[in-house]
Order: sequence, then C-alpha cells, then structure tokens
Amino acid sequence: MKKTSLTLQDLAAPLLSGLNRFGEMALFLLDAFRQSFFTHRLPGKVVRQIYTIGAQSMFVILLIGIFTGLVLGLQAFYAMSMFGAQGMLGSLLSLTLIREMAPVLTAVMVTARAGSAMTAEIGVMRISDQIDALAVMDISPVGYLVTPRLLASLAAFPLLTAIFNVIGIFGGYLSACVLLGLNEGRYFSGIESSVTMSDVSGSFLKAVVFAVIVITVCCYQGYNAHRRSDGKGPEAVGNATTSAVVVSCVLILMSDYVLTSFLL
Repeated sequence: MKKTSLTLQDLAAPLLSGLNRFGEMALFLLDAFRQSFFTHRLPGKVVRQIYTIGAQSMFVILLIGIFTGLVLGLQAFYAMSMFGAQGMLGSLLSLTLIREMAPVLTAVMVTARAGSAMTAEIGVMRISDQIDALAVMDISPVGYLVTPRLLASLAAFPLLTAIFNVIGIFGGYLSACVLLGLNEGRYFSGIESSVTMSDVSGSFLKAVVFAVIVITVCCYQGYNAHRRSDGKGPEAVGNATTSAVVVSCVLILMSDYVLTSFLL
C-alpha cells in the first residue's frame, strides 16, 4: 500500500489561499471606495440601492424584530422572576437588543435577502459577459456595480438597525407588560436608566462594519463567479451565492466578537 505524508506546504496551502482571498477582497473594497470619486450619476444609483437594500428589507426586519422582542421579554421575565428582579427586565432587554442582537440579526437578515440577490445578479452578469462589456465601453464595473451598493449599505444598515431596536423594545413591552402584567413604568425606567449614548453609537458602529463586510463579500463572490472551481455557468452562480451568505454570516459573528471586546 502506498503511503502518503503531509508536507508543510500541504498544511500551509489552505492558510495561504485564505490570506490571498482576504487580500483580494481588501483591494476590491478599496477600489469600490476609490470609484466613488469617478462614478457618474452616483447619487441616483445610491438612492435606488438604498431602496433595494433598505426599504425592501423593511418587512423582514420588522417581523424578526417584533418576535425577537416578544421572545426576549417572555424568557427574561420568567428567568428574572426567579430572583424577584422583574424590574430590571427593561434594562436587560434593551441592552441585549441594542448592543448585540439588533445589529447582528439585521446584518444576517439583509445578507439572506439582499446579499444573496446581489451576488446572483452580479454573478449572472459575469458569466454572461456583461461585466466584460462594461470594461470594453470604458465603464468601471466596480464603480458601476459595487460602489453604489457599498454607499447605500452604509446608510441602510444603521437605519435598519435602529428600526430593529425600536420594534424589538416594543415587542418586549407587549410580552412583559401587556401579556405578563409587568408595570410599564418599571419597564421604561429601566431602559432610560441603563441605555447610554455609547451603547447606541456602538450599535451603529457594528452596523457600519457589518455593512462593509456583507457588501464586500457578496459583491466579490458574484464578481468572481467565473473563477470558481466547483462549477461553471449557472452552477457557479449558485455556489457563489451560497458561499457569499455563509462567509458573510461567519464574518459577521467573528467581527461582532472583536468589536464587542473593544467596546466593553
């Protein structure tokens, strides 16, 4: 039987490949920012993308936000009633939403809805040579396709996060106060006394970072769909879309931990 042995090169290959991919995405992002100074009719394109990324994601954010608040209020009420600390429910729920759940769940939901769509759209344009046609016409494909989405996401993600915070706190109010009978004054006074401006600014900072991650990963995967080794044509677009959603969600959670470590 022939024996095989792993060499150092074999072990380092995945790491080097990952670093190479990370470097390509970083340059891709820098190019997208640079093209914001050269792209024609950029404001109109950004507004259209704000509608696509932000307004069309509103329903799913409202739906997830209200049920997240309802579940948090229900679970926190029964957990804190074991210690007679129901009065702190407003503080617990609001800080959990603002610091963690709102920016993370907003980013994940937008990735699932808008991120996957933009990956598929750009991927189809790549395999059908439309991106090459833009380059032939001396139009920057990155400036035309990526820059408006990047700038729109920087505006849409914080707004959606703010909406998630408000609707989540309202959901907690319905669950704890309306359904379970917690005093309204204790609920809202706990929110007022515990939430500070640094918590809100930290939530928006996370939203901005997540926006950059989602747009970079999703657009990069679609833009380079033709380079994938696990499929060609429509199959490559499908694989790129799946990869974009998975990688974006993983990076969102990883960056959330890093940001939380610095913000605490």
